[in-house]
Amino acid sequence: MSRRTLAIVTATALAVVVGAAPAEASHRAPAPTTIQLPDGFQPEGIAIGKAPYAYFGSRVDGDIYRVSLGSGRGKVISQGPGTPSLGLKLDNRGRLFVAGGNGGDARVLDAGSGKVLKSYTLQTGTAFINDVILTGGAAWYTDSANPVLFKLPLGRHGKLPAEATRVPLTGAITYQTGNNANGITATPDGRGLIIVQSNTGKLFKSSYSGVTTEIDLGGENVLNGDGLWLRGSTLYVVQNRLNVIARIQLDKHATKGTVVSRTTDPRFDVPTTIAEYGKRFYLPNARFTTTPTPTTPYTAVAVARP
Repeated sequence: MSRRTLAIVTATALAVVVGAAPAEASHRAPAPTTIQLPDGFQPEGIAIGKAPYAYFGSRVDGDIYRVSLGSGRGKVISQGPGTPSLGLKLDNRGRLFVAGGNGGDARVLDAGSGKVLKSYTLQTGTAFINDVILTGGAAWYTDSANPVLFKLPLGRHGKLPAEATRVPLTGAITYQTGNNANGITATPDGRGLIIVQSNTGKLFKSSYSGVTTEIDLGGENVLNGDGLWLRGSTLYVVQNRLNVIARIQLDKHATKGTVVSRTTDPRFDVPTTIAEYGKRFYLPNARFTTTPTPTTPYTAVAVARP
């Protein structure tokens, strides 16, 4: 056999092998785009790490429910304290940081076992600890009822602190009646924070010391803004009761932003927060406009990333 003939045969064989892969993969069931959550669960937060598992928190009693994104099957891995579990974030050490809503608290769980590693009382009295982000060597929590952030500074090897640090919000943000600072994420340069104020639809950039400036949206707003997701310099804002995801292009320093699109889906039923896996966004349907009962059905839905 000549070298030329051998090359053709080899190339043909390779093409057959490469072409066979999609046929083999086609036997696998595609990951579900609608995930059934327990009846009566009342989900709010979601977190997804590098593995194909999503974690959801219950507004009813704080239970944490873990779901396989591949099969849609799940189970409760941590019984709640009887107060809500709202915003959730996973770190690269397999720990789940939980915002405790009107319980005024925060918890850190082992995402594998569900064991509570540490609990923190952030606020006594009126409080609504709503969301959390991990950036700048700390976990940062918003309080929708009080103009303050709570910081859990992480020590060497991610060591959890003995207590949280209170960081008052100053500058441009002004708390009003209703749900104020809600979703939180990092700035594109990683040197500060971005906060959405739900009741005004405004976005704010905050320093780590709590000094805020309004992000200029050119006359636009993100009213009912809830969960935030940053991808590069693109910010996605879930506008819960409007059933849309707003896509905002930020400038280098997050001083200005342009709303470039809004995405909806017929399966949205007041989605609150957002997490990414692969080329999909996953959102829990909180169904705020539906009277909750122990048998009310709840879902999370996946959509292609806009």
